[in-house]
Amino acid sequence: MLKAGVVTALGTMSGTSLDGVDAAILQTDGHHIHGFGPVAYRAYSAEEQTILRAHLGRWQSDDVAAAARVVEDAHIAVMRGFGEQVEIAGFHGQTLAHDPERRRTHQTGDGARLATALGVPVVWDFRSLDVQQGGQGAPLAPFYHFALAKWIGAEPPVAFLNMGGVGNLTWVDPTFDVPEADGALIAFDTGPANAPINDLIQKRTGAPFDVGGALAARGQAHDGILAEFATNPYFDRAPPKSLDRDAFAALVAAVATLDDADAAATLTRAAVEAVASAMPHCPTAPATIYVTGGGRHNAAMMAGLGDVLNCSVFPVEKAGLDGDMLEAQAFAYLAVRVALRLPTTARGTTGIAAPVSGGTVSKP
Repeated sequence: MLKAGVVTALGTMSGTSLDGVDAAILQTDGHHIHGFGPVAYRAYSAEEQTILRAHLGRWQSDDVAAAARVVEDAHIAVMRGFGEQVEIAGFHGQTLAHDPERRRTHQTGDGARLATALGVPVVWDFRSLDVQQGGQGAPLAPFYHFALAKWIGAEPPVAFLNMGGVGNLTWVDPTFDVPEADGALIAFDTGPANAPINDLIQKRTGAPFDVGGALAARGQAHDGILAEFATNPYFDRAPPKSLDRDAFAALVAAVATLDDADAAATLTRAAVEAVASAMPHCPTAPATIYVTGGGRHNAAMMAGLGDVLNCSVFPVEKAGLDGDMLEAQAFAYLAVRVALRLPTTARGTTGIAAPVSGGTVSKP
């Protein structure tokens, strides 16, 4: 049983961009943020990325032992560096496949192995219960976004936009007391973000991503491809809704004949247009959008967002937050909530009928 009051939790995140493992300490009581602690990052090697990419789209019934070992070993390596200060840890694992319409999702990695290796309780498998009960299982960070909005004293309404592998948006009304209250949160995946760009750059140049959006800035987005992209029925679907990493494979195929710069510009603009298409789904227009995830380092992407959104758009650092570690912090926060049996998803975030506390707690 987790002690009452403020605890030191360690959270980790290995996102769909497949770049590596973020790890961060958070002091929280499961309701409020009480402080931030040290952070660390462990990159996946080229060989490890190759293994993970080879297993994308596979389910628990498939042979994913090699990918699971990569994920577990990388997490253990970075998490051990935090020492004895950690009282509980949150381990998201690596998403290989996500299909909530068939009530299944797969984040590979065994939290029980991590608990034994680290000697602390580890909370993991955060998404399965939500999906099994009819929710989208994603996004999971919105409850933490609610706590962040309280922490920074945000004026309602405010939004957090995560431009990671897949884009997702959280609209927050921080005047509510708890995140599970109806009306406090609306959250959903917006569309593709960095994943198709990273895959393109790695395949064509060998680099892991478009540094600063420099390649995209030199190119010309293809209007015809973007017009076809905009007709995807996903954008008209009301939230909650979520996406698999490779849900927009047709977009990736469409840029195959473009040169490197034009392809990068087209994929970057598609990510921006997807966010623009998401805004009508917000209950009211947010006054400010704080951008987190790797996309905030992409100048072409940020300029595009500023062009199409009728509100202030800032990287989360503008509010004194760490955009590189925000999702890792989220899983520290969620780990404490699971241990205290507090909700981690609700109708406004995943569409589940009633709030649930999703996750498995493994003890050393």
